[in-house]
Amino acid sequence: MQFTAEMIAALLSGEIVGDKSATVSTVSSIDGGKAGSLAYLTNPKYEQYIYTTEASIVLVDKTFEPKEEVKTTLIKVENVGECVLNLLEMYNAARPRKQGISKLASISEKATIGENCYIGDFVVIEDGAKIGDNVQLYAQCYIGDNVTIGDGTKFYPGVKIYEGCKIGKNCIFHAGVVIGADGFGFAPKADGTFAKIPQLGNVIIEDNVELGANTCIDRAKTDSTIIHSGVKLDNLIQIGHNVEVGANTVMSAQVGIAGTTKVGSNCFIAGQVGIADHITVGDRVKIGSKSGIDKSVGDDEIRFGYPALPGIQYHRSFAVFRQLPDMAQKLREIEKRVNKLEE
Repeated sequence: MQFTAEMIAALLSGEIVGDKSATVSTVSSIDGGKAGSLAYLTNPKYEQYIYTTEASIVLVDKTFEPKEEVKTTLIKVENVGECVLNLLEMYNAARPRKQGISKLASISEKATIGENCYIGDFVVIEDGAKIGDNVQLYAQCYIGDNVTIGDGTKFYPGVKIYEGCKIGKNCIFHAGVVIGADGFGFAPKADGTFAKIPQLGNVIIEDNVELGANTCIDRAKTDSTIIHSGVKLDNLIQIGHNVEVGANTVMSAQVGIAGTTKVGSNCFIAGQVGIADHITVGDRVKIGSKSGIDKSVGDDEIRFGYPALPGIQYHRSFAVFRQLPDMAQKLREIEKRVNKLEE
């Protein structure tokens, strides 16, 4: 689809500086902009690119005044970030939506399928599954026995949902997500081997949750592993059995959470964080990348490092740690002087 500068300015209540008939059909970064694309300037440190970009239209703040000649068409708006988000949402909504049920899909006669669903090639839907309205299941998804999927949810290729799990409305699961695999539970035996502990619970995922590619959420040993509404998980995240993650918590790639831990709402957990089992992380907690959490953390706290320390304590400790080589050298010099004095 093509949009003119005049159309975009009308949508965003913006002011055009340049050619109002300029057209765009895609979005790009300002430093990589090509003809026919819409770029945007949200960070002043990228202003240099506005004078060289090939993008046909660039969104800028209303207060922006160029220091050099600008060849592209500018649209001045109140809040560039919000306007870009609105345009991306509009563009995404305008994209064609896949429709229909593939003849290559395997759907149990005991399953229930809602209206306006898309079911791709080689999708398998087992007995007792209930699929809501406007659900999209791309190729090779597997929906186990008695799984429930809410309205408007989308699964990209290869998503696997084991039996008995419940998925809410308007969720997005990217390729390779696995929900409801057995939790990691084994009991040591006298002969040195391990007996598998049956995992009899399920996974409950509430509304508006997005899971990145190859993220895995294990079923509970008993009861449920629960991901509350609005949670956003990046790629390659592991959530153990009986874990509970509070609403609107965000995690970056390669986070691992061990079993029976509770994570609060509105937390920000950076990449490669490890959280031990049977502890509690409070609401609005922030954890820096590669941190190891081995004890419970209260509400509104910040943690860095391994084992993780409170934010200010970590930075003070790190400031000392950086000086250790110099301190060691000074200590050796002092030892030499003391030895001489003793001689």
